[in-house]
Amino acid sequence: MNFDLTMPVVLLLVSFVATLLNRKVESKLKGVFEEREFRIRDAVMLVASISVTVLIIVWIPQFALMAIFLFAYSMILFIFSYLFSDFSKGKASLFCLTFLTASLVAGITIQFNYVSTDLGVYGFLTFYGLAGFALGSLIYEQVKIAKKERWYLAVLPPALFICLYVFYGKTTIWFPYLLNLYGTVFAVLIILYIGSLFTWKTTLVFAGLLTIADIVLVLVTKSMVSAATSVSDLRLPVLISLPITPLMDTGKGLQYMSLGLGDFFFAGLLATQTWRKFGKRSAIASIVAMGLSFFVFEAALLTYGPTAFPGTVMIICGWLPLMLWKKLERQHNREVYEKKKPVETESKALLTK
Repeated sequence: MNFDLTMPVVLLLVSFVATLLNRKVESKLKGVFEEREFRIRDAVMLVASISVTVLIIVWIPQFALMAIFLFAYSMILFIFSYLFSDFSKGKASLFCLTFLTASLVAGITIQFNYVSTDLGVYGFLTFYGLAGFALGSLIYEQVKIAKKERWYLAVLPPALFICLYVFYGKTTIWFPYLLNLYGTVFAVLIILYIGSLFTWKTTLVFAGLLTIADIVLVLVTKSMVSAATSVSDLRLPVLISLPITPLMDTGKGLQYMSLGLGDFFFAGLLATQTWRKFGKRSAIASIVAMGLSFFVFEAALLTYGPTAFPGTVMIICGWLPLMLWKKLERQHNREVYEKKKPVETESKALLTK
């Protein structure tokens, strides 16, 4: 029987990290959204929008598709970087130094290894220019006094991302290393950004409808598979693709397992909402349950097929039984409390007399 350890572990870790970070950034994000939350109608519209997007994505020209995704990812990086760029001068200096170093390494690498590739000559000049901007930001931080959001710090993450995609997108450095790195980062950011808008009730509605839509799009119309293929051909970080562990050599290289960022968002959303509803221990238990469920489903797929299966089903089958058990446990505790309440009231009355 074939099985894989890599993807279930990564799913578990991404959900766990996003859940922990959500506790720290939730108040600030809610302030940005002015305490707004999704209503049931909004959750239904979101699922409908996702379904329509998947259906039409195969008809969008690849250049337009690339531009849309790059813009969306860049905006997410900029928004998060700007919202949390009000840190101390020391942290700001370290932030600038990190991007200065990364830009220099990328420029030197492309200069000496990929100068003969398309746009290679312009690549190292662009990275050196970005390094110069980071150096200027670092110097400015030494004389800056005000402590507030800095736009020039927020520009660095999306600028580096776009440059890496443009100049390294066709190299082995981008796939699988940088592609999976950015895929993981975006998975966490999407969970934090959109997850803050959900309530427990809207989460239940969204989870149910999205699972149904995923089943239809993957197993019935197969539109999700076509859309994933179209986008993955552009090497955009919409999927996290990892080699199966234990390693399986197919004769054509290692076999990879891919999971969309939407499935990571789905698991992270369920975990964060479980924390809000039932607490930390229940959230951790739900993450482990989702990871185990994914492991079992993936092992069955690797052994018996099919090659594509709705990730939401694999995830929710681990989460739902635990939530049903927690609901029954809470209901039982409530019934026990209500039975004890009259007795306690009567005892207090006797003591008063």
